[in-house]
Amino acid sequence: MNGSGLEFERSILELEKKIEELKKLSSKEKMNLSGEIKKLEEKLEKLKKDVYENLTPWQRVQIARYPKRPYTLDYINAIMTDFVELHGDRFFSDDKAMISGFAKLNGHNICIIGHQKGRDTKENLERNFGSAHPEGYRKAMRVMKLAEKFGVPVVCFIDTPGAYPGIGAEERGQASAIACNLMEMSVLEVPIVVVVIGEGGSGGALGIGVGDRISVLENAYYSVISPEGCASILWRDRVKAPQAAEVLKLTANDLYEFGIIDDVIKEPLGGAHKAPAVAANNIKKKVLKHIDELVKFSKKELIEKRYEKFRKMGIFEEGVRPNDPDGKNHEKT
Repeated sequence: MNGSGLEFERSILELEKKIEELKKLSSKEKMNLSGEIKKLEEKLEKLKKDVYENLTPWQRVQIARYPKRPYTLDYINAIMTDFVELHGDRFFSDDKAMISGFAKLNGHNICIIGHQKGRDTKENLERNFGSAHPEGYRKAMRVMKLAEKFGVPVVCFIDTPGAYPGIGAEERGQASAIACNLMEMSVLEVPIVVVVIGEGGSGGALGIGVGDRISVLENAYYSVISPEGCASILWRDRVKAPQAAEVLKLTANDLYEFGIIDDVIKEPLGGAHKAPAVAANNIKKKVLKHIDELVKFSKKELIEKRYEKFRKMGIFEEGVRPNDPDGKNHEKT
């Protein structure tokens, strides 16, 4: 990645720069270069489609991590009103890597939970690069319980490389906090809509990821482990991350085909950062659609359907091996 784009975008950026230079030359020298500019612009549009419509899983991971990509607070400001942020888990401290509060979405009162990264080094350190501590997950659950008390739907935006794995986090019960959220969210008596807006890393994502409807942005990813982590384990070489991204099946389209998520939210050509307002509006439409569907169910129906949804994931069958007629050793697939 360079300062203005990603490595695979180099040819696009070079052509954009050339077009900009021709426009400046045309204006400065009073020359008519409209014909040449038009040809280059047509070439640019074709090149963009060729590149962005044929992205590899690793390239989508790079877009999901792009620092100019919209984060939770950007989407809150773009599509919601009357946002009130709530702080602290009432046990240890306030985790700024996790946003929690209430807002309005087209007249709906909603509870909004989401990971938040920083825009610069200082803010990233403050927000821990979007990697929440146990107090972040406990804060999220505290606010979700408040939403349940008042019958308000919960909307969760996932964007984290994973839960923070440091000693302090482990000492304060990171695994327990995430496990508690999984348990509590599974029986929360209000609709839960989950949207993966960037990185969806492992238990850090799952800690606010148990929902009635789960959507993933076109260039976001959702995975049990990062491509680099997988490559380090399988090949003992992080350079194999692109290969790992391929076999992990972590893209939105892969997840949809496997029935892990409910839908893929379309992004502007090149990623959400190219046209944040368009991406935000696409998310808004999908979230509103899901909320309108879910509010029709009773509390009991919501929980039953949520249970069925997650029980269908990772189905396996047991059978007897051909060379084991007595059935003493079972084979699972």
